[in-house]
Order: sequence, then structure tokens, then C-alpha cells
Amino acid sequence: MCPGEICPIIVSSKHFDDSSDPEDRVIIPALWGIVPRWHKGDYKKHGLTTNNARMETIADSKLYKPSMNSGKRCILPVEGFYEWQTINPKMKSSERPVYFIYMPQDKDVKIEDKLTWKNVKLMFIAGLFDVWNDEHGDSLYSFTIITYESDKHLSWLHHRTPAILETEQQISSWLNFDQPAETALKIIKHPKTIVWHQVSNTVNSSRNKSDQCNKPKGEATKKNSLLDWMKKRKSDVIEEKSGEVKKSKGNE
Repeated sequence: MCPGEICPIIVSSKHFDDSSDPEDRVIIPALWGIVPRWHKGDYKKHGLTTNNARMETIADSKLYKPSMNSGKRCILPVEGFYEWQTINPKMKSSERPVYFIYMPQDKDVKIEDKLTWKNVKLMFIAGLFDVWNDEHGDSLYSFTIITYESDKHLSWLHHRTPAILETEQQISSWLNFDQPAETALKIIKHPKTIVWHQVSNTVNSSRNKSDQCNKPKGEATKKNSLLDWMKKRKSDVIEEKSGEVKKSKGNE
């Protein structure tokens, strides 16, 4: 999933039904990248980068403060997230090592192999959502993920990291929109149980959606890559046409 795509987010069901139990949750589709509520016109053309929100400035943000204070807090459930190592500023972006960060799994469960998923442990990232209405009255749900300064676990990789909720208590507190904003922010702590492995630079392109993206570097195969197949087919067609040209010239 990439910014600008529709993703599943978890929110309290009380946002839709006041009579529901505070612990009840629903999954809704939402656009990754909050659309400012004051924006007019095409929702794609608000001109702001809203994929993530810095936790340190949420309380004073014109964009995020309303969502935070009104309890529009959400969670993005994921297998993990990718991060590009940025310790060498001279290195080209396309050459930077990429790592897949995820939660520790039980024995015999591999996050990169869904065939082993018996009791897979997903990662839950804290975020904020909002509702934008166009001139016709149609509503669009959109969200942003919260980030903060990395601690010793990930500072070697990148100076910022998503806000990961590790426990059920954290998840419940974050989704409870009766919880004051200041109290909700205090439950966000740096994770203690994350793990990672390096992956190939296949993930550099957002068009690559295959299951090869999160496999440990060196284990990914190309046989299931549609993009690689298309490239090979294009090469074969060029060779075939080249052969036809040479044959035609030979006949002459």
C-alpha cells in the first residue's frame, strides 16, 4: 500500500452509531493522505503532503488538531512497513538499502510467507482520520499515520518511524474517542519487540505489488513478477522484429 491509495483502517463503531459498545470497532476504506476539510474542488489537488503527521506538532496543527481533539483516531493494520536507510546522504535513492519492519512471529510462522500464517501477528499503526465533503455532499474518508523520532532500535535506519501500538490496551485507548487528546498521545511509546530483514529494491517502484516485495534479500524470485515478464516479452518482440528485418534484407 502506498500514499494515495485506498486502505482499510480500524475506527471505533461509535463514530457511526452512538448506541454501540465503546469497545466495538469497524473497518472502513479510507484514502491514505488526509484531505483538508476546508479544501474546495478536486480532492487530489489540495497541494499538501498529508501522508503522515508529526506527533510533536499535532496539538498545534491546523490540519490535524481538529481530528485529534474530536476523537477521529484510527489504526492502520499492516503486515509491516518498508524503510529506506538514509545514513549515507551521498547514496542515490535507488541504491539505498531497504528493510521490512514487522512484529516478531511464533515459531514456524514467516511474515513473508502467507502459507505459514496460522496465528500471524500484524502491526497496528496509530493514525488520524477525517471526513471531507465535496460540493455535491458526497463524503470521502481519508487518514494519515503518526510518526515520531526513532529511538535506538531504528535510528540507525531512519530518524523517523511510524507510531506502533503493541498492546490491546494501547489499541483500545487510542480508539476511544472519549479519551482526551492529551491522554491518548501519552499511550504512544516506542515499540520494544519489532524485528526486520533487508529486502530487494523491487519495492522502490510502487507499481510492484507481488509477494516478492517483503521476502528477505536473496530469496525473492522473478518468476511471479508481471513486470519482469512484460520486460522480457518486450525484449523478445524486439528481437523477433530485428530478426525479421535482417531476414528481409537478406532476401533483398
